[in-house]
Amino acid sequence: MRAVSPRKISTWRARSRLLSEEETSRVIEMAWEDRTPFEAIESQFGLNEAGVIALMRVSLKPGSFRLWRARVTGRVTKHARLRAPGVSRGYCPTQYKPR
Repeated sequence: MRAVSPRKISTWRARSRLLSEEETSRVIEMAWEDRTPFEAIESQFGLNEAGVIALMRVSLKPGSFRLWRARVTGRVTKHARLRAPGVSRGYCPTQYKPR
């Protein structure tokens, strides 16, 4: 595993001061969701893909981070430009239905 450069960490720490604990938790949740593109995270919280990766690297345990990176790498739904035009939402239609 490669080390995180001090510059990336300091940049992330500067950005993280602007995010509350709840917002940080929400960014992590959105990053784990398959259908939420990085562009949605950037528009809501101002963190680009590299910023999300840096946040995940310092917030997750090393094994969890590796699992997340393996899951996200190459996933078409994590990038708005690569998604099918019919996908216009970031969640499954049954995800938020009351049961």
